[in-house]
Amino acid sequence: MAKTTNLYVRLEPGLKEQAETILAQLGIPVSNAVNIFLKQVVMQRGIPFDVKLPATKPVGTAVLTEAGLNDELEKGYADFVQGNIKSASETFSNIRRDYGI
Repeated sequence: MAKTTNLYVRLEPGLKEQAETILAQLGIPVSNAVNIFLKQVVMQRGIPFDVKLPATKPVGTAVLTEAGLNDELEKGYADFVQGNIKSASETFSNIRRDYGI
């Protein structure tokens, strides 16, 4: 049997539970998942996935207060007055691209 070493990691309890649930469904113990990740770090000589800020989601009116909605409408109107306009097809194309929808 290969020699092993221990790794102690501080995690948020909820994150750990969620990851354990998903990994259990895949039949992979957490220790194996960490081992897989570290092997990929070595093989790829870096983090084996893109590390970037998540895409922001469009503002939903359901979560805005009346003042927040008015602020968003004012921003849109200011853009319109300044001539910052695009066709609807270009706008929807950009939204689909930027938000992966």
